[in-house]
Amino acid sequence: MSADSKPAVSPFQARKGWSQRSNQLFTVIVWGIGICTILFICALLFLILQKGLPKLELSFLHGLPSEIDPGGGIGPMLFNSFYVLIISLLISIPLGMSAGIYLAEFAPNNKFIGFVRICVEGLASVPSIIFGLFGIAIFVEAFEVGLTILGGAVSLAFLNLPVLTRVTEEAIRAVPSEMKNASFALGATHLQTIRRVLIPVALNGIITGICLVAGRAFGESAVIILTAGVSTSGEMWDFSLFSPGATLAVHLWYVQSEAIVPDASEIADKAAAVLVFVVLLINVLFRLPLYLNARKTR
Repeated sequence: MSADSKPAVSPFQARKGWSQRSNQLFTVIVWGIGICTILFICALLFLILQKGLPKLELSFLHGLPSEIDPGGGIGPMLFNSFYVLIISLLISIPLGMSAGIYLAEFAPNNKFIGFVRICVEGLASVPSIIFGLFGIAIFVEAFEVGLTILGGAVSLAFLNLPVLTRVTEEAIRAVPSEMKNASFALGATHLQTIRRVLIPVALNGIITGICLVAGRAFGESAVIILTAGVSTSGEMWDFSLFSPGATLAVHLWYVQSEAIVPDASEIADKAAAVLVFVVLLINVLFRLPLYLNARKTR
């Protein structure tokens, strides 16, 4: 063999080199897309918050809205947003988790249950205005209670129920079967296994689902407009379930489209900043217990 001759490259080495280059290229693409998406989200949040947060005053958060004069607040709408959110979560979380646990642990594997799962997945993607029309049919036409906080909260609970059901079912199914079998081997009943093994292990996924539906419910407007109206009772702390229940998201839409106050644009900027900030705060508050629990177990 001459000194100038080069050793032949085997097909295995060629494929290995191509696989490494493909892996590096795919990694660069994924990193680039991920960084661009994060930068876009951060820029969007910064744009919304920097326009509204510097102008915020305490009087704006607890003040009453104004129809004509400038300087109105969002107090009743902000209170209604939290009030409707809490009521809807109190209804949807127990029902959604129970339905998800049933589908994951107790439901038989037959065509009917498969059809039920398809229906749940379909309802999870139905536009929110459909649930608003359902709320009108139930509370406004059938029960004749009018546009109320109760109708808005229950309609929001129906909106969130399919998502919570699917999230809970998938989170329970993601728990390793070895943990479930080990609990049975130690003599635990099915109910004890669900309470002390499956739910604690799946809690991270369940909390994620609750964060998603809570943020969606807090910022929902179509359902509230159709079932709770676009006005409030005019009181800051009105706990009546049969009062009109316009929320912050509805007020933001109303200010941008219907209001005649001269500072409508400024009110909209501040209301949008408050809305985004509260949604972020809800996610932090729901995840804080998980973060503290993870630090304790380390």
